[in-house]
Amino acid sequence: QVQLVESGGGLVQPGGSLRLSCAASGFTFSSYAMSWYRQAPGKERELVAIISPAGYTKNYAESVKGRFTISRDNAKNTVYLQMNSLKPEDTAVYYCKGAWAYSPTVYWGQGTQVTVSS
Repeated sequence: QVQLVESGGGLVQPGGSLRLSCAASGFTFSSYAMSWYRQAPGKERELVAIISPAGYTKNYAESVKGRFTISRDNAKNTVYLQMNSLKPEDTAVYYCKGAWAYSPTVYWGQGTQVTVSS
């Protein structure tokens, strides 16, 4: 059974930091590109960051470049999102997603809430 379980969300003040984790099981994690998306109330889900299966290639949305860092540990089947210098506009539910280059099937986690507020 495929599972993606996010954790690490919460309430943080502007300028603060959070580290999200997404633990995967039920599929060959090291073969999958992993990404983080977010969805704010009333807005569409948007891509935040993506990392290649081996971790060598990373891409970020312009809005988070220089503040967020995506990483992965294939030995632990976990992908991370380090979020620094958080802004109120980063408030959203954050989801991780797994995708394999040779299949249209994608896997989503259940999401974790991040709220940036003073």
